[in-house]
Amino acid sequence: MWFANFFVASSMTMILPFLSLYIESYGNFSASYVQNWSGWIFGITFVTALIFSPIWGRIGDKYGRKRVLIISATGLGISILLMGFATNVWQLFILRFIMGVFTGFIPISQAFIVTQTPKRIAGRVLGTLQTGSITGQLMGPLIGGAFADVFGYAATFRWTSISIFISGILVYVGVKELMISFADDKDSKSSYSSKEVIAHIFSRPVLLVVMFISMLVQVAHFSVQPILSLYVNELHGSANIAFYSGLAFSAAGLGNLFMARRWGRLGDRIGYIKIVIFLLFMAGIVYFPAAFVTNIWQLVILRFFLGIAIGGIIPVRIAYIRQEAPLAIQGEVLGYNTSLRFAGNIIGPMLGGMLAGFFGISSVFFVTSGLLVLSGIIMLITWYRSEYQGNHAHRRLSSHHS
Repeated sequence: MWFANFFVASSMTMILPFLSLYIESYGNFSASYVQNWSGWIFGITFVTALIFSPIWGRIGDKYGRKRVLIISATGLGISILLMGFATNVWQLFILRFIMGVFTGFIPISQAFIVTQTPKRIAGRVLGTLQTGSITGQLMGPLIGGAFADVFGYAATFRWTSISIFISGILVYVGVKELMISFADDKDSKSSYSSKEVIAHIFSRPVLLVVMFISMLVQVAHFSVQPILSLYVNELHGSANIAFYSGLAFSAAGLGNLFMARRWGRLGDRIGYIKIVIFLLFMAGIVYFPAAFVTNIWQLVILRFFLGIAIGGIIPVRIAYIRQEAPLAIQGEVLGYNTSLRFAGNIIGPMLGGMLAGFFGISSVFFVTSGLLVLSGIIMLITWYRSEYQGNHAHRRLSSHHS
């Protein structure tokens, strides 16, 4: 599963560096036309993924997640393959729309892993799985840019689709799904309606806040993405701008890769919510000084520490969902969680661009820092009320009855 995630993550990011250039190749368009279509074509995938993630999660819960992984890989592979034959922006837009329908491979693989893993080691296993995704995301843009230079844009889409098909083959041949219930799961029901799934989420305040914070973290993380290259240009100048922008982007991924498994293991030992709270405050604190850096290397170092914090939140958060959701509904619950993450992916760049346009680039770092600290405060209060006040009330009720 690690290699399958690596291939999918690298393939999904291979086409991003030259997507706007591919649009330019369709004709002699103005800069504003290309920028507008780049935004629509990039964003539509997240919109459809937001809608379809819970649907695929529910199908996986009912019919098996291995089948859904194979369907996802096949749909992704075909849609990306056809992008290499697109001749205008509308065709590319429709294919990116279709791609979003199947963009659930990595979250579904996470649901697959959590249902095959005992709760006590879920954080460590998910942290290991995450390193496959991160490695793919780091290498994908580099490979995609090199392929585009050597083979051209259209051919790179076709090469990318091969990587996706390889992922599907790896899952089909090398992955076995055990339809079992572990002894530590006490739910007796084998199926739930969508209404019951939503009621389960809303009846657990900590779980609800963990899922809501999934969106806020993505908003915070993605708000900086559209303006990061502009910020690098301000700090370093236009010399080798692509290289230094890539370095700033990749620094966060390296920090993520370095610590994801360690945070997961620590969460298994001391509790997932404690780690999430700590990492939210850490990410907020690290974001703030980025507004005051005076050279590119200060920014790269801060981005590395940001990656350490943000990267730990993902596997630890999913491990907590594994702990709180019955096996029969974990795919659907993770689907809703993925939808919220995709919503953050959409809102973040819009918020960052708007703030930078009205108040300057530094304002994006201030707002992002505040958003992460606020998330940490909300998580801390909710967890405290549930863990301590709830237990205290339970003990008082027990002593009253005795």
